[in-house]
Amino acid sequence: MSTTAGSFIAGGIAACGAVTVTHSFETVKIRLQLQGELQAKKDAPKMYRGVLHGISVILKNEGPKGLFRGINCALTETTQYIYQILLNGCRLGFYEPIRGTLTHLLYQDPKFQSFGINIFSGASSGILGAMAGSPFFLIKTRLQSYSPFLPVGTQHKYKNGWDGMKQIYGHEGVKGLYRGVGPAMVRTGFGSSVQLPTYFFAKRRLVRHLGMEEGPALHLASSTASGFVVCCVMHPPDTVMSRMYNQTGNLYSGAFDCLFRTVKTEGLLAVYKGFFAHLARILPHTILTLSLAEQTNKVMRKIEARYFLKDDGA
Repeated sequence: MSTTAGSFIAGGIAACGAVTVTHSFETVKIRLQLQGELQAKKDAPKMYRGVLHGISVILKNEGPKGLFRGINCALTETTQYIYQILLNGCRLGFYEPIRGTLTHLLYQDPKFQSFGINIFSGASSGILGAMAGSPFFLIKTRLQSYSPFLPVGTQHKYKNGWDGMKQIYGHEGVKGLYRGVGPAMVRTGFGSSVQLPTYFFAKRRLVRHLGMEEGPALHLASSTASGFVVCCVMHPPDTVMSRMYNQTGNLYSGAFDCLFRTVKTEGLLAVYKGFFAHLARILPHTILTLSLAEQTNKVMRKIEARYFLKDDGA
């Protein structure tokens, strides 16, 4: 593993590559989560009936631009580069230092693997990333939920990411930019608490029991297992976060109010709206992020060994 700074940069670069591939599924997921918001199941219109139907409807009415709505915030503009580097840089960059420090303090051996410490380290690094990147995720969610043809949930019309940020700051100040940060921390904490621990757990088991060797096949299998577990654990708080981010005014007083009213009005399974779209998004995203992170970490280690460690020994 490279240094904290190296892992931070490697994680951010890997996530920037992954988000380009998975953005369209994220758009469908958000619209499915917002569809029928606070409406009884029998009364709620179903404009998007699932992942494939959602993709076809958006393509028919809005074209490819509709599927990649918010991509100007999600990658090509500075906003999402910042978001991806902050969120995934923290998640992947701080995991090992936190895990190693706690393991050294409790077991006097930083290489010892404690499942409890691994989960805590993953959650902590994820929460740090969610706090840092929340305003950028807020803008992205609102851009993706907007549709001039088949609107679901509250609609926010922004020219691009920076325009959205200026509008929110102008009307609500800093507090508005951090609307929904609580659910975002819970959501990312849940996901991160299992993502890296299950990835490394699966990796160790595949090596030990199936004799797999270090390489792309091992990274693919390990990250697939990790992605599935992440989606199952993270989706309910992800639904709450999407609704908190997208609300105007004070539709919900907080995360628990949103969760309670959603379940009461729409039923228990409402928190799993858009699950398959999320799975279609999170599996390739996790595979690409973790596999690319392995490769970018190798590059960062070479750079550090060549330029920084060499200088330290001089």
